[in-house]
Amino acid sequence: MFLNTCAPFVFLLFLLLFISPSTNATATTDALQCRREEHPINKTFYRERAREMFMFGYNNYVAYAYPLDELDPIHCRGRGPDPNPSNLNINDVLGAYSLTLVDALDALALLGDRESFVRAVNLVRYGLSFDTNSTVQVFEATIRVLGGLLSAHLICTEPAFAMAPPDYDNELLSLAHDLATRLLPAFDASSTGLPHPRVTLSRGVPRNWRTDTCPAGAGSLLLEFGILSALVDDPVFFGVADRAARAVWSRRDNTTWLLGSALDVVTGAWVDRMSGVGAGSDSFFEYMLKAYVLFGDEDHWRLFQDAYTAVTTNMRPRTHPLFVNVDMHSAGIANRWVDSLQAFLPALQVLAGDLAGAVHLHDYFWQVWQQHGAMPERFDWQRQTPVYSIYPLRPELAEATYSLYRATRDPHYLRVGAAMLDDLETHTKVRCGYATLHDVSSKTKEDRMESFFLSETLKYLFLL
Repeated sequence: MFLNTCAPFVFLLFLLLFISPSTNATATTDALQCRREEHPINKTFYRERAREMFMFGYNNYVAYAYPLDELDPIHCRGRGPDPNPSNLNINDVLGAYSLTLVDALDALALLGDRESFVRAVNLVRYGLSFDTNSTVQVFEATIRVLGGLLSAHLICTEPAFAMAPPDYDNELLSLAHDLATRLLPAFDASSTGLPHPRVTLSRGVPRNWRTDTCPAGAGSLLLEFGILSALVDDPVFFGVADRAARAVWSRRDNTTWLLGSALDVVTGAWVDRMSGVGAGSDSFFEYMLKAYVLFGDEDHWRLFQDAYTAVTTNMRPRTHPLFVNVDMHSAGIANRWVDSLQAFLPALQVLAGDLAGAVHLHDYFWQVWQQHGAMPERFDWQRQTPVYSIYPLRPELAEATYSLYRATRDPHYLRVGAAMLDDLETHTKVRCGYATLHDVSSKTKEDRMESFFLSETLKYLFLL
């Protein structure tokens, strides 16, 4: 189901960011009613701090790294794909397509910096090409690059925003269409409906590569592909992404209705039976709910409700706000760790109307952040200790904090955001940007600033 004009997409896109989700007042919990009285936060000061932090990182990326994908903020240089194709940690994200610039376009507009936005749009429309031999991950290319191009195009074509270059002629949409067309072989080469996880942009699906994917990777393409279908009046993109999401869901366990964490796109069989709501699964749930908001298909709403009911029934211990990792078939606890990407879930719970669940889960992750001044990538929820201590500047807790403040107007969340900005400035700022924390305890650093730090982490803290 598609909207018939482009303008409503702009409205709905910004609706997801700016408008308070509809929630039931009776869901407000004691955690909201019994906040301690604390000193008020100077919102203007912290909004400007977020803006300054963004521009410091962004301007140094443009000065030292562009047209490469990322900035190495310690040595003030750019980073592109690794020539070693087996380095998937780098090459699944970096594609020689100026990733940080494209990913940050909408944030520049939201900051109200028209001059920088126009300059960035011009760099992209005159300097970006996807006619390369880069092998990229379909999921990352979709959410960061395709999404960045589409959101910036929508901003450019909405007269009320008055942000576009005066001679803008839909070049960002043309680039988005080109990129998505180059990703289509991932779907065409599959008989299961599950897209191959990687494509070479100039040649299609590479031979003899891994064929394992995850629910998020295969099932979180619907928003970008669906919007593109409406904008170019071609249902193919929506169709393949919708088919992929349904192909994932059709492989749920018949009893628990849970999904595993990895499956083979050729056979359709699960290769990892662990079920969770963090890395590898998180955005599957998010995209089903937001697809319903954006496209109005009741099937997506029912799918989300069924999936969310399955995880709340099977993954949450009675005395704990977390969703723990379990076996998809037995629902028995699979391990004692959860990862930091679960911190996004309160934002989704707010959108779904589960305000009480969102408040409690956010409180838990905020306590973890306070213990370390950052969020460890994995931590043992039983021993309350990090398992994997890296913090790559992820946005999930910032997103959840923003959503909860919009829903409740509780100043507690302003204080959370302010403290996060203080910690980021204190622990991660380096010569040319903000660096990944190699260890949240020792605060040792790695020379990497992933694109989502600008496009998401600081954007949400600015909006807060």
